[in-house]
Amino acid sequence: MRTLSQVLDETARKFPDRPAVLYEGRTISYRDLAGEVDRLAAGLVKLGIEPGDKVAIWMSNVPEWIAAYFAIAKVGAVVVPMNTRYKTHEVEYILGNAEAKAVFVAQGFLGIDYAAMLSEVRPKLPLLREAITVGGEAPGLRPYAEVLKLGEDQAAQAEVARRVKGIDPNSCVFILYTSGTTGHPKGAMLSHVNMSENARQITEVMQITEKDVFLLAVPFFHCFGCVMGILGAVTWGAAIVPMPVFKADEALRLIEKHRVSVLYGVPTMFVLELEEQRKAKAAGKPYDVSSLRTGIMAGAPCPVEVMRGTMEELRCNVCICYGLTEASPVITMTRFEDPLDKRVETVGKPLPGIEVKIVDDAGKTVPLGQTGELACRGYNVMLGYWKNPEATRQVIDEEGWLYSGDLATLDEEGYVRIVGRKKDMYIVGGFNVYPAEVEEVLFTHPGVQNVAVVGVPDAVMGEVGMAFIIPRDGHTLDPQEVVDFCARQIAAFKVPRYVVIGEPFPMTASGKVQKFKLAERGRELVASGKVPKLEPRKSK
Repeated sequence: MRTLSQVLDETARKFPDRPAVLYEGRTISYRDLAGEVDRLAAGLVKLGIEPGDKVAIWMSNVPEWIAAYFAIAKVGAVVVPMNTRYKTHEVEYILGNAEAKAVFVAQGFLGIDYAAMLSEVRPKLPLLREAITVGGEAPGLRPYAEVLKLGEDQAAQAEVARRVKGIDPNSCVFILYTSGTTGHPKGAMLSHVNMSENARQITEVMQITEKDVFLLAVPFFHCFGCVMGILGAVTWGAAIVPMPVFKADEALRLIEKHRVSVLYGVPTMFVLELEEQRKAKAAGKPYDVSSLRTGIMAGAPCPVEVMRGTMEELRCNVCICYGLTEASPVITMTRFEDPLDKRVETVGKPLPGIEVKIVDDAGKTVPLGQTGELACRGYNVMLGYWKNPEATRQVIDEEGWLYSGDLATLDEEGYVRIVGRKKDMYIVGGFNVYPAEVEEVLFTHPGVQNVAVVGVPDAVMGEVGMAFIIPRDGHTLDPQEVVDFCARQIAAFKVPRYVVIGEPFPMTASGKVQKFKLAERGRELVASGKVPKLEPRKSK
């Protein structure tokens, strides 16, 4: 049982000169990374950050994210990662609900001015004392370099050393907000043990060593990036190549340049990488991806043909992982020695120390091969939802079983197949989207009387949203305007790409919308091409 800082410190002692991070021409060794983390931790102490305080990270995949992650943990504080595509009201809610005392914030990303957004909401956040900026300067924000300078104080360094010894590995170190099925997102509380042990087991299955190089285009603010990625690599002394924005051609270029051996991604990323490599091959200039050894495909249902293409054309012997944030995140995983059909058609078997069962609506275990809800129990189950005991009780029972909301089957050999979702959540390019959150926004539109949002298939993103809308009397709605309305208020991946206006909703006798029937209708409309796919227009 190790804390996050113990994982880094042990690796830095073992492999001080091995590269930890390779980024834009810079090579940061494990010795240098550990040193920066120590100074940053002492700087946080100087700024008054106490054990248990919440410190947010609102940046893309950059080396400073990694340093902040370990530094916050090292002083006994709690990391609150933030989605880089959040809009203002989402930022206000997360920082307010988490009671964040400080935030590491980039100047901007993808044209989003984080500094301006933060200044807008900061007056409503009385607990937020410090905002530390990376990549520039802005009024009211303290430069990252200044915090490192503060960390040279010997008394502060001694305080960090004292705190490290007293950190309980079972204490909360992470609050990761998941999109809420009703209204606001919920903060899943993860412990040092939840994360460090899950990361170790996942990467042990992949046979990671200090000679491996990880390409991480999956977001650091997601468990895929920060647990399976950062912590997994650091556990063994492997190198990390951070990628702030995923572009398939750039990913292949980085694989070639850095001799990447471990490739992570949601199925969408692998689809685009395969397509790009095929185009390059047709032009007689294929990328050299011979260094690829293994990786993980996860975050969304993994199509068999994409899995096969990755293994055969990219020569990347990927594993499939299944899990959820509340499970820290991985529950099951395929192994190299599994038969090919099990590797491409199932999500593998549970990791050591994790029990899995498939249950019916009454919570009783169903016979092997029958469909039910997947539940798990073990060291990986979250501590609970931050400030939300009722929501915690709804997903974790008295015996410690965590209910996933996903429908699955379990065969006689112990392999799990995911067959659907009990909840009506859908996944856009690896990001969970809950219709209730999108519907809540659309209900604020003056022309909307009723709305129901479902996920429909998409060749690139896996799924995207389709909004069925019944307009108010006297209102004429334009689908493009509806999409643009959403884009001004919620993150881009949550914005519906199809809008259907005026179709009556299928209803139950008790007056509830039958979402499964709407989803069927949505799939029909997409297949027929009768409804155009829309992209948000940039606001002027």
